Amino acid sequence: MIKYFFLLLFFSITLHAEPININTSSATEIANALNGVGLKKANAIIDLREKNGPFSSLNELTQVKGIGPKILDKNQHNINFSNP
Repeated sequence: MIKYFFLLLFFSITLHAEPININTSSATEIANALNGVGLKKANAIIDLREKNGPFSSLNELTQVKGIGPKILDKNQHNINFSNP
């Protein structure tokens, strides 16, 4: 019974999570918020952002090695592109 309570709690929290701002978030925040993105890919996102400036579209993230259409499809509603 307790397992089901924690499972329900987890899903209710994840369903109401706010999109992450890809232009201001840290690598740890990005890795924790996006499915299929670990710390290594999150650091690559930060490196590309620092080199080229803020992201303005989802498609720009495909410039990061290991991020392709499948990862973007899973996360498109969890990413915000507001500029700092």
